[in-house]
Amino acid sequence: MSAGLPEMITVFETFSQAAATHAGRPWLSVTAETAAAYGIEAGDIAYSQALAAVQNLRTQYDAAGYTRGHRVGLLLENRPAFFLHWFALNALGVSIVPLNPDLRIIELAYVIAHSGLAAIVAIESRHAALREASAGRPVPIVSPDAPPARVTEPGTAVNEAALLYTSGTTGRPKGCVLSDAYFTVAGEWYANLAGLGTIRQATERMLTPLPLFHMNALAYSAMAMLMTGGCLIPLDRFHPRSWWRTVRESGATIVHYLGVMPAILMADPPSADDAAHAVRFGFGAGVDGKLHARFEARFGFPLIEAWAMTETGAGAVIAASEEPRHIGTYCFGRPAPAIETRIMQDDGSDGEQGELLVRHAGPNPRHGFFSEYLKDPAATAEAWAGGWFHTGDVVRRGPDGSMHFVDRRKNVIRRSGENIAAVEVESALRQHAAITAVAVAPIADAVRGEEVFACIVTNAHAGEALAREITAWCVDRLAYYKAPGFIAFVADLPLTSTQKIQRGELRSLVASLAAAAHDTRALKRRPA
Repeated sequence: MSAGLPEMITVFETFSQAAATHAGRPWLSVTAETAAAYGIEAGDIAYSQALAAVQNLRTQYDAAGYTRGHRVGLLLENRPAFFLHWFALNALGVSIVPLNPDLRIIELAYVIAHSGLAAIVAIESRHAALREASAGRPVPIVSPDAPPARVTEPGTAVNEAALLYTSGTTGRPKGCVLSDAYFTVAGEWYANLAGLGTIRQATERMLTPLPLFHMNALAYSAMAMLMTGGCLIPLDRFHPRSWWRTVRESGATIVHYLGVMPAILMADPPSADDAAHAVRFGFGAGVDGKLHARFEARFGFPLIEAWAMTETGAGAVIAASEEPRHIGTYCFGRPAPAIETRIMQDDGSDGEQGELLVRHAGPNPRHGFFSEYLKDPAATAEAWAGGWFHTGDVVRRGPDGSMHFVDRRKNVIRRSGENIAAVEVESALRQHAAITAVAVAPIADAVRGEEVFACIVTNAHAGEALAREITAWCVDRLAYYKAPGFIAFVADLPLTSTQKIQRGELRSLVASLAAAAHDTRALKRRPA
């Protein structure tokens, strides 16, 4: 499938055209390790085989009354069933809401209520939690191989292919409304990437451990493989010990990564098999600058650093796919002519370092971007203030126009690729009986990039036992990765005259408390 697809083509139409062209080729591949983790069959799934399953599901959803305007939650991890249900629902104009399986009751309850789901398709092990989370607004919950629940309410959404939730700086996740064009533009961009990241037609096998509830795997990986007749290999998660064996046995030619992955892989002792694989390039973000060149030299392929957000999609994506890549300087490439950028300093003037503002060039500056924040026109307008999308990322522009990541302005903690809103964690922690005040900030972590650091004012005996209790309590109520990895008990917090947290002062306080803080990272594990 070539570039120049009409903007209004749907995700399902993209898939069905790929299936017609590449019927016998593999569309998905399930590794033995992922198959064992999920209790499903390993092996390749051909385009034609997937199309038959999608058409069968489409018929069932149609008979159950699903139509344009309905939303269906998918809590299916990285299983092939996710794609089958997505394509079938998209064929009917139904929007999907991918659900993070690590979310706990409080988080699920908010998403279910806010999105107005008509139904949820979920793995059996999460049904009980979903039923509890949807108690205030009962939603049918079915397994992926069960008949769809009959729709009882009319749909309300228009021109929506998916609703993805991102961490909001105000504490509540924001629902990003994504159209079919969002996905096709993303797929086209990646399928036509030049330089080191060139994707070959009907050849590539792309391996990704990234979750399908994030835009990278959902939009870039999946859509690019559809548009080039490639095979997607979604893993259940990143397994460091077996990573290279999986890469070799799967025949992967492209791998996707998060910055934490190269750091973990480089910690292993060198092996004669380090370059024994078929990988042509890696695509991701956040690799440690000190490790970037060493990783490429050791494992024999380039790591292409890229920048994008759920909100920007491929309407404004930048990737260091062509030389010079300025390895080691956190460079993520130079903007293409289709993207307009500004670097805004604190006083609102343009400069060489400041907040990155972006928009698409041409008559439609929002081409390829998200449509809006669901039920939040004020936040949408604020994000697009002055006709530019305000990213909240601080960057530096080099002499040759290359962009280098510096920091984030938004109050967000970036841990192993997950964006964590500090205020969301603070809101949850305030519900603990022993906490009278709390402030959360990031602290550097050698493996995870950043970790959650909580400064807590308590009315109980401060010590290791209380720190562990608080972290365990938080893991039961929020996704495990949002819980504090470090806790320091303090007499008071740095506040403004209006009793708001002074975020700048807080970061300085965290730095001064780091050595004596209680380390609770070992408690941050996925609940059984």
